[in-house]
Amino acid sequence: MSEIIIADTSCLILLEKINFLNILEILFSKVAVTPEVSEEFGYTLPDYIEVSPAKNSISYMIIDAKLGKGESSAIQLAIENPGCLLIIDELKGRKLAESLDIRITGALGRFIEAKLRGHIKSIKPILLKVKETDFRISEELELKALKLAKEKK
Repeated sequence: MSEIIIADTSCLILLEKINFLNILEILFSKVAVTPEVSEEFGYTLPDYIEVSPAKNSISYMIIDAKLGKGESSAIQLAIENPGCLLIIDELKGRKLAESLDIRITGALGRFIEAKLRGHIKSIKPILLKVKETDFRISEELELKALKLAKEKK
């Protein structure tokens, strides 16, 4: 059985904005999202992204964290799929997911992985596109991403 990959809305929106949504298919072949994430995303999902609702209602711990519906449902689906990988970028959601022992990554991590696997030549042009969106990347995070991708500023 292959690893379950779950994506949050912010990842999908960012990848759509920079015209790079197909990187998820290249890296994983299949990705799961909840109906709430699909609704927040607002575009037609490609075939490799399947909608998979969480079986249980969202736990009170997640509700108390005051996350959005998409993030909350993605974390709930991850709780129900131990060992999965959750792609989530917003700090509050990442911290909660980590506290629940959910393996996490973010969009930048996927760019780095794509570079290291040889699917793209450089993450620099992608980072430039990301900076043109409302997605925030600190200089420190950008430098760390470039270092992990074995690139220089």
